[in-house]
Amino acid sequence: MTRQICIAQDPAADELLSRDDFALVVGMTLDQQYPMEAAFKGPHKIAERMDGFDIHRIAESDPDEFVALCSVTPAIHRFPGSMAKRVHDLATVIVDNYGGKPSAIWTEGDPDGKTVLKRLKALPGWGDMKARIFLALLGKQVGVEPKGWREAAGHYGDEGSRRSVADVVDDATLQEVREFKKQQKAAAKDKAG
Repeated sequence: MTRQICIAQDPAADELLSRDDFALVVGMTLDQQYPMEAAFKGPHKIAERMDGFDIHRIAESDPDEFVALCSVTPAIHRFPGSMAKRVHDLATVIVDNYGGKPSAIWTEGDPDGKTVLKRLKALPGWGDMKARIFLALLGKQVGVEPKGWREAAGHYGDEGSRRSVADVVDDATLQEVREFKKQQKAAAKDKAG
């Protein structure tokens, strides 16, 4: 299945996200306290510096050297050290537990949506919200639709929603998601104030 991811808003970065499951998982990992399109450019920055994007090479690399590589300007994240360590840990976990195939997280044993969600939540640095958003991304843009995926993804799985990276397919939807998040922050601030 050919997918066309358009989250990074950069042709080369989006092409990598479109063909490499680990790049997509890394982009989601980096999508934290950082603009989403910049986070999803992170895998392409790593690929340029490592002369390719290979989960096994990342897992086998010296952790300190990998952190240094990710910290070179422009860094992969506003917190390059901690996020590079997380990406390295992520590669190691997927190599050790899934034979280096991220897709096994959502395909091994024909899992249902709840099982995929549980596996995603077990990844380094992934909490409930990140896992639900990624499950929605899989269902909405990658064609991975295990039984009950929309329910397991919660509101992120809602058809036609514009609440997360799972709904970003072009610049217009990126702006719609940004506007939704802005409204959510304002509503939370009003409620707290």
